Amino acid sequence: MLNRWMPFEWIVAIRFLREGRLQTLFIITGVAIGVGVIVFMSALLAGLQSNFIRRVLSAQAHIQMLPPQEVARPMRGSDGAIVQAPLQRLKGINQWQAVAAQIRGMNDVLVVSPLASGSALAVRGNASRAISLVGIEPLQYFRIVDINEKLVRGSTRLNGTDMLIGTELASDLGVDVGDKLRVNSANGASSILTITGVFDLGNKGANLRNTFVALHTAQSLLGLPGGVSSLEVTVQDVYAAEDIAQRIMQQTGVQADSWIKTSAQFFAAVSAQTTANTAIRFFVGLSVAFGIASVLVVVVVQKSREIGILRAMGISQGQILRVFLTQGGLLGFGGAVAGSVGVGVALRRAALRAEAEALRLREAIEPPRLPAAETLHHHHRQHGDGLHKAEAVRPDEFEV
Repeated sequence: MLNRWMPFEWIVAIRFLREGRLQTLFIITGVAIGVGVIVFMSALLAGLQSNFIRRVLSAQAHIQMLPPQEVARPMRGSDGAIVQAPLQRLKGINQWQAVAAQIRGMNDVLVVSPLASGSALAVRGNASRAISLVGIEPLQYFRIVDINEKLVRGSTRLNGTDMLIGTELASDLGVDVGDKLRVNSANGASSILTITGVFDLGNKGANLRNTFVALHTAQSLLGLPGGVSSLEVTVQDVYAAEDIAQRIMQQTGVQADSWIKTSAQFFAAVSAQTTANTAIRFFVGLSVAFGIASVLVVVVVQKSREIGILRAMGISQGQILRVFLTQGGLLGFGGAVAGSVGVGVALRRAALRAEAEALRLREAIEPPRLPAAETLHHHHRQHGDGLHKAEAVRPDEFEV
């Protein structure tokens, strides 16, 4: 029973919908399918985009601050002379502690981590590999790149003589956790470091080249006493990294390159994907709207007699128009709710099924292991049984 306080347009619209129940069901089903397509495509493309960005930015900072490059300037009166680009030597950022403190005070900045990085040579016996030696402050840098998540074996401890290496480098040099490597830098400095952990960054080249040591160790080997070669910065909004980098350059005067600038092709692909997602949603929504409009046109033709009766009763043309607009709104709302709930339930079930399948595969791949206490108890019991058997054999039972 309809509420008597309900507006006249709503009463007539709901009665029209009730009269054509089958037609109403078909319309709501069509709208639900269209809305479900929009929700599914939006979730799929948004998930792919966030996954791509997470994979790219999980191994690098959002903004990298670098010292100015050396530039060769021609002498006066040497017009037309060929100026050769100078060799870029390893140097640090001037007053980097003050610069880092200034950047940490900005609202949009999350983490600022100093780095001292340069080329070196890892030597073990007759084998040697060129490496990128990266000196870090673990507490700060691990908030940018979570090495704990990428650690394969060992620990992330970094004292004065410790280092972390990639899986490919460990395989090439035949080393593992606890082994030692001699690291020689280009300026002649040398040090023997102990491998405390082996990581996997998900990239073969990075696993072969990147190594991590304590910041003061890298400063000593690379000839940067108390200096850093870059400052790594992460921000709250990754898409605003370029604007924040420009602000940093204006306030500090230090060169700041965002991931949008250094990974321009990737950012262009992400932008194109966002545009495609918006276009797909727009056209699907437009098709659903045209479908509802066409059905309402048919309904108006079917209800021409009822419309004539309402007009004869003194109902204005605006009220009749609001009746059919209300009818279309109710159909659209019902289809949107049905489509959203249906796709949400389907995605939830698919996620639970995928999680259960992943757990089953993990249990099938990894052999079952006994707990440490149970294993130790089992070992002691076997050892004790052996001793009892040995005591049970007396010397006079041996035959010579």
